[in-house]
Amino acid sequence: MSLVRFYPLSDLNTLHRQMNRLFDEITAWDNTNNNTVLKPAVELFDNQDSLTLRVLIPGIDKKDLDISVTREAVKISGEYRHQEENKDNGYYVSEFNYGKFERTINLPVAIQNEKVIADYSDGILTLILPRVEEVKNKVFKVNFSDEINPTLEAN
Repeated sequence: MSLVRFYPLSDLNTLHRQMNRLFDEITAWDNTNNNTVLKPAVELFDNQDSLTLRVLIPGIDKKDLDISVTREAVKISGEYRHQEENKDNGYYVSEFNYGKFERTINLPVAIQNEKVIADYSDGILTLILPRVEEVKNKVFKVNFSDEINPTLEAN
């Protein structure tokens, strides 16, 4: 018979993450300060040398998008504009969401924000975010010092 460790808090943490994800999906509208802000859905893929961020924002013009990129985060904002109302015909039902939207995505790695490539087609904004070229396997020479630290001599 083998022993299996029981971690009750790990199951609770998993449940907590799932509930947060569920509430994020249900409450896509954030009603803070009486401003309705839509948070569009995102996908973040990790490639070897870059990250690919896809944002679902259908029915918006490129000129209504504002994209800001730092080394650690991407902020996407814009506005769904209400079409001019036709006074001759009334609405029976409208489930379209109009107004401002904003989403800030914290990135898991640093990126080269000056080399980001953007594409917007079929309602999906795609950003290619190249990773920062890290110094790999850089070797440092360690030299011995002839002086001894006086605090170490006392011990």
